[in-house]
Formats: sequence, structure tokens, C-alpha cells
Amino acid sequence: MQATGPTRAPAVSSAAPASDNDGVTIARSLLLFLLAGVAEIGGARLVRQGVPENRGLLFVAAGMLALAGYGFVAAPQPDPHFGRVLAAYGGVFVAGSLDWAVLVDRFRRDSFPATFTKTCGPSTAGCTATWTDTWR
Repeated sequence: MQATGPTRAPAVSSAAPASDNDGVTIARSLLLFLLAGVAEIGGARLVRQGVPENRGLLFVAAGMLALAGYGFVAAPQPDPHFGRVLAAYGGVFVAGSLDWAVLVDRFRRDSFPATFTKTCGPSTAGCTATWTDTWR
């Protein structure tokens, strides 16, 4: 006689299989990181300018909406592990912030930011390159 009772369905992973880590997935991740960077850095800049310079509630609200949008843009990354995505994005944020400072604020880089960017780049690449089942 067989035992009866509740059966458990096999666990389903929300992670993409290793074979899905192709050029399209990588391009999508890079685009999401770029959009997240623009939303976060741009939103923070709007708030940072709006509050001390008294530019008005709509100016600050636009920055707050951009910052909220960052969370939604970052959410569909293919890796289900929040910490890994956030660690990879950290490098993108540092490099993007320094690039924003040079391109928008006309900041002149010295050796420290250039070295910092070179350090964050490989770290970010390492985090995103391991978005396969081999490290889980």
C-alpha cells in the first residue's frame, strides 16, 4: 500500500539557466544598468539642486520620481540574487557618477577617480559574468 498525503512540487528556480547567458541577456543587463544609473544619478541631482537652491516642489518631485524609477528599472535583472545585482550595480554607479561629473558638471578627473573607476569596472564585470547556475 502506498502512503498518501500531500506531495511537494519540485522547486522551480527563477534564475535563468546558464545557456540563457548569451549576448542578448548581457546586452539587456547592460541597458538596464545604464537606465538605472541615469535614473538614480539624475534623480539625485534634481533633488540635490532642488532643495538647497529652492527650485520648487515640482523640481524635487521629479527627482524623487526618477529615484523611484531606478528601483523599477533595476528589478528585471536576470539574476534573482538582490545582493549580487546591487554589488554589480555599485560599480556602474561609481563609474557613472564620475562620468556624469565630467560630462555634466565639467569636473576634471584626477588620478583618484580614474583609479577608482578602473577598480570598479573589473569588479562589476566579475559580478555580472557569474550570473549562471555555476555559482549557486
